[in-house]
Amino acid sequence: MPVDAAVRDYLLLAFRLDYRRPGLLSVCSGDLGLREQARGEPPPSAGSLVRAAGELALRLPGLGLAPQRERFLSAQLLAMEWSARRLAGQAVPFRTEIATSYDTVPEPGSPDEYRAAHRDLDALLPGRGDLAARLAAHRRRDEVPPARLVVAVEALSVALRGRARAAGLLSGAEGVVFETVADAAWSALHQRQAAGRSRILLNLAVPVRRAALARLVAHEAYPGHHTEQWRREALLVGQRGWGEHAVVVLGTPQSLLAEGAAELGLHVLVGPGWGRWAAEVLDTVGLGFDGELAERVERCTARLARVRQDAALMLDDRGAADDVLAHLRRWLLLDEGRARRVLRFLADPRWRGHTVAYVEGAALVRRWLDRPGATVVQRWCALHDEPWTPSGLRAELRRPV
Repeated sequence: MPVDAAVRDYLLLAFRLDYRRPGLLSVCSGDLGLREQARGEPPPSAGSLVRAAGELALRLPGLGLAPQRERFLSAQLLAMEWSARRLAGQAVPFRTEIATSYDTVPEPGSPDEYRAAHRDLDALLPGRGDLAARLAAHRRRDEVPPARLVVAVEALSVALRGRARAAGLLSGAEGVVFETVADAAWSALHQRQAAGRSRILLNLAVPVRRAALARLVAHEAYPGHHTEQWRREALLVGQRGWGEHAVVVLGTPQSLLAEGAAELGLHVLVGPGWGRWAAEVLDTVGLGFDGELAERVERCTARLARVRQDAALMLDDRGAADDVLAHLRRWLLLDEGRARRVLRFLADPRWRGHTVAYVEGAALVRRWLDRPGATVVQRWCALHDEPWTPSGLRAELRRPV
């Protein structure tokens, strides 16, 4: 069967790329025999992976696939080809990498918008000292004690899971477990364990605020990556037999939309007032906080999201690390330690493009979710139940409602 053979070759390409660049697959399910086959082979050359991606892309038009499915696979294969090119040592400018891998163009932020966000924060956080010091003090007051982190996470997870199931986003046997690690480049990481089962790792080296914890659980679990994984496997793979969705490949259009949707988890399940809601949930485990103030502060700091993307672009322009660090400290109002942690993430070749996935993905998906004609939950389901690409979503948004 030509289609089955093409899907098999797509999965083998993903497994072989992951063999050469471990961690490229953020989710892996389906026929694990193919993964073992790839691991049992001699390490593939980067050139052979480049050729395999290009040859498979040329075969797609003759397979008779539904147009949206073909566009999805074509965009994925282009991204995977460029991933292989980087493995081969081909120098790829960051902007080119993003355009080809994520099917999007990163937009720089506006210093005027950053200043406006700072002014609003200044009004929200009265007191002595400069704004960065007051924001740091506000964040320290809201930090979750490390010994209470898992208890707090589980309380939020139970509450969000109930909302996700009541909204019909998932059903049946599924669940999430939370574990901690001493240190990592990320604050949290979702890992698929088995059908309907996920593990979420929490980085103890990063202090977590109560409001940010609600966003983190929504991002990683309900209705974020765990829920997305459940729905993809149940519908796209299980019901339609589209085996290519058994994997999620980092650095691709697929991952940009996945991160964008996950970033908006609280917007989907709770909406305005999520701060008060999160405060009430955490109050049940003795970790209540001023949810209304936290939500207003988070609304302001969200307007600074592009600062990290600016920093990634500065690194691509061979900006000095000290200049990038100063940019992060000035606009994100961070102390040197936190700014260096952000810089560490941006400098990691595996994760540098992921910053764009968060920023541009969230901006694009937010426009989609808030489009008239359907509820936010209905839009969320439509996003995950079809093989969208960023360019396809942008084209859809240009159509009259």
